[in-house]
Amino acid sequence: MDSRAERTAGGAIVVPQMNAVVLDRFGGIGELSARRIPLPEVGDDDVLIRVEFAGVGSWDAVEREGDYDGAFGVPSTFPYVLGWDAAGTVAAAGRNVTRFDVGERVYAATMPVPRGGFYAEYGVVEAEYVARVPDRMPTEQAGAMAWDALTALSGLDLLGLRPDQTLMVFGASGGIGHLAVQLARHNGIRVLAVASGDDGVALARRLGADHAIDGRKDDVLAAAYEFAPGGLDAALVTVGGEIAERSLRAIKNSGRIAWPNGVLPVPATSPGAPVSSYDGDRSRTATDRLNAIIKASFFEVHVARTFPMERVEDAHRALNDHYVGKLALKVG
Repeated sequence: MDSRAERTAGGAIVVPQMNAVVLDRFGGIGELSARRIPLPEVGDDDVLIRVEFAGVGSWDAVEREGDYDGAFGVPSTFPYVLGWDAAGTVAAAGRNVTRFDVGERVYAATMPVPRGGFYAEYGVVEAEYVARVPDRMPTEQAGAMAWDALTALSGLDLLGLRPDQTLMVFGASGGIGHLAVQLARHNGIRVLAVASGDDGVALARRLGADHAIDGRKDDVLAAAYEFAPGGLDAALVTVGGEIAERSLRAIKNSGRIAWPNGVLPVPATSPGAPVSSYDGDRSRTATDRLNAIIKASFFEVHVARTFPMERVEDAHRALNDHYVGKLALKVG
């Protein structure tokens, strides 16, 4: 019998159900549908999270269209539940999990393949990838944070900058970028933020960038050489394209460029400095470090809009609009 199953007073066997947004096939926004599906099964090393808020990222739309199908070495199965980030409370834990109590506020980074994502009332994640929400952080912000913050942190680790060295964050008003600005400033790094729009420039400045410009209308190369006349020490690129590629000329040949996997298009020409592609580290070691930074300094996950789960289609449409920071779903 399925370990999730319960026997009713009349002897019938029932598997507990939950509300979720699912795909029955990959495709456009219209393929998203709400219905009840079985709760995920909790293994010995797992945590079952009662989801309150889930992040909505640009990669969700790519995944919805099927571009990740088979990319993780595991066949996609339907119904398919999107959602890579979430925060909520511990609903249950496996027998080997001792560091979380039921009811604790937690956040997590997961991958929807093979056990489903967080566009649902409950999500199951290996305990290794679950962390407590810092006391001062609202659950809404924690729900939209994990992958972006951990990707930003891993990128800065890769660059290995010392205090007072110079960093260009390209895409500084986006999900990864606005968090990278804060993490870099925490380490004493001088940050040139290349943002999008007047609101993006204002956000980057408010979050601690030493200088912020609008990549859509300002001369990025001129601003970079004014900021660091001898060239910048490094760049973290969170938005690809012609402007980003041209801007990398401002990096010293002895510098470094970090380019998260999934940021497209990748450079068509090789800049003078080496480009390193990487994935974010979502391990307990990484979340412990992230939480220590959040507790020690000002840290904000800017949530531009939060949608109720029944308006998930509007959330996916909004991914094509101009916004700064992150989008989120209110699930619970």
